[in-house]
Amino acid sequence: MEKCFNDAMVGNKKILSCFTNKGELIRLYYPDIDFKQHIDLFHIGVKINDSQIIYLHNDINNIYEQQYIEDTNILKTNITNKYFDLKIEQVDAVTLKDDIIIKKYNLKNENNIELNINFIVRSRLLSHINNPVSARIYNNSLLQYNSDSIIAIFSNQNLLSYQLHDVENDIQSGIIGGKDYIGMSNDSAISYQIGELKPGEERSFTLFLCAESNKNIKSQTGIENKIDKIKRADVQKEITKIDKYWKKYIVDHINIDINKFNQKAIEIYKRSILLFPLLANYDTGGLLAATEFDEQRKYCGGYAYCWPRDAVFITKALDLLKMQNISNDFYLKFCLNTQSSNGMWEQRFYTNGKLAPCWGYQIDETASVIYGVYEHYKITKDLNFLKQAIKMCEKACNFLFKYIENLLQIEETDTVAKEMKEKIENKNEVEKHVSYDLWEMNEGVHLYSLSSIYAAFGAMLNIENELQTKSQKSNNSRLKQEIILKRKVKLGKYQNKIKNYILENFYDKKQKIFYRNLEDKKMDISILGLVYPFDVLNIYEKSVKNTIEKINMTLRTYTGGILRFEDDHYIGGKNPWVISCLWMALYYVKAKKMDEAVNLLNFVVNTASDNNFLAEQIDNESLKPAWVLGLGWSHAMFVLVLNSLDKEN
Repeated sequence: MEKCFNDAMVGNKKILSCFTNKGELIRLYYPDIDFKQHIDLFHIGVKINDSQIIYLHNDINNIYEQQYIEDTNILKTNITNKYFDLKIEQVDAVTLKDDIIIKKYNLKNENNIELNINFIVRSRLLSHINNPVSARIYNNSLLQYNSDSIIAIFSNQNLLSYQLHDVENDIQSGIIGGKDYIGMSNDSAISYQIGELKPGEERSFTLFLCAESNKNIKSQTGIENKIDKIKRADVQKEITKIDKYWKKYIVDHINIDINKFNQKAIEIYKRSILLFPLLANYDTGGLLAATEFDEQRKYCGGYAYCWPRDAVFITKALDLLKMQNISNDFYLKFCLNTQSSNGMWEQRFYTNGKLAPCWGYQIDETASVIYGVYEHYKITKDLNFLKQAIKMCEKACNFLFKYIENLLQIEETDTVAKEMKEKIENKNEVEKHVSYDLWEMNEGVHLYSLSSIYAAFGAMLNIENELQTKSQKSNNSRLKQEIILKRKVKLGKYQNKIKNYILENFYDKKQKIFYRNLEDKKMDISILGLVYPFDVLNIYEKSVKNTIEKINMTLRTYTGGILRFEDDHYIGGKNPWVISCLWMALYYVKAKKMDEAVNLLNFVVNTASDNNFLAEQIDNESLKPAWVLGLGWSHAMFVLVLNSLDKEN
């Protein structure tokens, strides 16, 4: 069964769990937010009187309503079975410190007859030939384990029955049973007796999922002791603690006047604040693009990775939300540890910093990091941060120098620069100037990529100036100072060369517009990189205005959304992108055209999910999210737009 949509997420620093809009748990990531995914199938059902199993997530008689508890990462799903008139409130939350998913159920009999209810849990974990999952019943708990980790499923009530083998053959009856307390199956089930509910009577039941790494415990005794501790805990007190934490988190990070925007926009803004900490690897500084939803790679190359470029956009939003500590870790932990010896960054990584599957190199990944370092400094004014990042930026800058020299056929005459270039060449395995664009679909020379390098060189100049003017004393040798001075001259010179190259090669003098690359003249929203965020050209220049008009004529759909680029074929290619709409909105704010910016913002607001997540794409027919909910880049752009409008109004 495909699970290509995550409607909701809850988590902490180690666990990220994903749900459908019917409350079904479909993914559980541990011990990192992107690895590994444990759940193959996790079904909850009830047996009422003499019925067969009635699945909470899928029954013809069920009616669903789902929302987060206000200003929290606690998910509530209301399930009403109209046949038996049984109402079930399911609350899902993850504890702040312990790696525990709390699943609390409140069952209410709204029928006029008594209902005898058994509660059934079926858990099938992902198993592999090199790391098979087995099961064990201990202390009224189901332990599913492999060599890496243990997932314990239990309640503070005693088990009614359990079954470790052939679950699929028996589960439909709603009656399970077995004699084996330990087995080699990855598919197991347990059941609990809720008992008889009289008409109007309510009863609560709590299920726990506890994740533990085998590396953290010497034996199964560790998880067993943990289970005993959890069983004794006050569940409502734990949920209240989680509730208070997230509500305070919202208060601490709101950084706009919320009275200036409509309620739905503010709810998306708050959901963005609550989403970002779920996408951060606090150990390594990695930032997840989105929670995975297509593990089999049937439709895409995957999303549960950290792209440096995407992460830089996210850090801009994090800085505005007073989450500078997360941004700081991204640059000083993640970027430092993932930079190649030649100075570049590869396309994408796992959030733990290991190289992820890639299909090419993108020069803007490297340029974006330098640009992002200075953008982060502009918010924090932390000179020590620049001192820690300067060597990393120098290496990246040298790599970009080589790219530009190859592209523009610049021959270096300076001896020191020549030696530097030779060192880079000896370590560089990348083609001279062929790079993928930011959409990772076209190879060549791209306007967005060159604009990012232009901005990176400008950022590097500013970094050098800040360190030179604000450091109380300089320990640089005379030779080092000379190298810095020459680099600054070179940065300015190369910026001018890039700008001239853009004007000569990416500008259609007949149409008086810019185009995206040297291979075609298609309109692409990334052309906006010229003016936002990279400031290559003045926003009021006629050529820029003409290009904006052409983008609107070419990429704007009849619904008011904006496509990514002409003749896009990804996921059908007919859908507006949230990023495109918000990118154009940022242009309009900069151009002081607030009505146009607000119109695009409203399009995004009106097409957000019921749980206030932003997608990558919007279905142009239904105006519903079409692909990837909770995309970090989309939420980052939303925060940037609201912040910009807040400043202008």
